[in-house]
Amino acid sequence: MSKQNRAIGELEARIGYQFKDPSLLQRAVSHSSAVAPTKRTQNSYQRLEFLGDRVLGLVVADRLLRDNMTANEGGLSRALNSVVRKESCAEVARKLDVGPALILGQSEAKTGGAGKEAILGDVCEAIIGALYVDGGLETARAFIENRFSKFIKAGTEGRGDAKTSLQEWAQSRGLSLPSYVEVAREGPDHAPEFTIEVRIEKHDPATSSGKSKKFAEHEAATKFLVREGIWSEDDE
Repeated sequence: MSKQNRAIGELEARIGYQFKDPSLLQRAVSHSSAVAPTKRTQNSYQRLEFLGDRVLGLVVADRLLRDNMTANEGGLSRALNSVVRKESCAEVARKLDVGPALILGQSEAKTGGAGKEAILGDVCEAIIGALYVDGGLETARAFIENRFSKFIKAGTEGRGDAKTSLQEWAQSRGLSLPSYVEVAREGPDHAPEFTIEVRIEKHDPATSSGKSKKFAEHEAATKFLVREGIWSEDDE
């Protein structure tokens, strides 16, 4: 077994579902840069990503509708948008450790494609699409409700993403908007790690690190919210 096939098999185990058609998972982790231009439509993750995005939206909308019996359309829409985001999908992909299984073109691999927020988010949606095609809606639903439970819970409780929540908290108190400052950058150019500090007047800053600036900013905002008692530690 090749190293690549072994990595895909290990990813399948972490997903917790055995594909009847293993080629679907391979396609879900194949970036267009690794596929010949004439075959990108069929052999990269693009079509599965398109499908997975819609399946994710459907499952989350259905769950929010059932969990929020008194919410109006506007409230449900805001909750949905707080869950179905590229950042949420990228975080799920990181926790699945999809990086070793990604099939990338040489140039994309050299520039750190396995850690890029956009690619990780796309691959997560493609995996959902592959689960739907191979196992049907209930298989995809089980994955989404398990892996996105943190985000669904936040949406159900009326909380948006950390950065939005922190901005709204600052505005409600007449404070300046949060500023996110890169205070350190380590590692090689193709796989840097960013350290971000979020600052709000009259409050101590909060700091966090991550493989992307967006992820580090989100984590810094989360730490600030928890430290100030705005969110509980369970919300992290």
